[in-house]
Amino acid sequence: MATPETPIPDELPELQTKLEQFRATHPARTRLPESLWQEAADLARGHGIYVVARSLRLDYSTLKKHVNGSSAGCRPRRGKTKPRFVELIGTPRASVDEYVIEFESNRGCKVRIHCKTSTAPDWAALLQAWQQVQR
Repeated sequence: MATPETPIPDELPELQTKLEQFRATHPARTRLPESLWQEAADLARGHGIYVVARSLRLDYSTLKKHVNGSSAGCRPRRGKTKPRFVELIGTPRASVDEYVIEFESNRGCKVRIHCKTSTAPDWAALLQAWQQVQR
């Protein structure tokens, strides 16, 4: 059983000529310019991705990415620009622990520290620092 041929849109031959010229003047597997991808994506929005991809011998999934507007993520270029600032956002802890620390020396001096933190304090370092102040 023969499958019917898909009709080719009228705007396609012009882009097809541009693609053939590009392919003839560049080595095989050279990336297409963004302008050609954009023209193909515009046609695909009106006539369908399959029809345009098949008629122009383009990769269906790459054309689909350009149609959906994520063409920047298709093939990331290496070494173009390096980020100047990266913000790392961590998930906040569900609970914050509350600590009360009390030290008392032999001489009767007392210190009381009350803190709310998500990490436990370094008890030994606090005691050592307080003892040094007491001397």
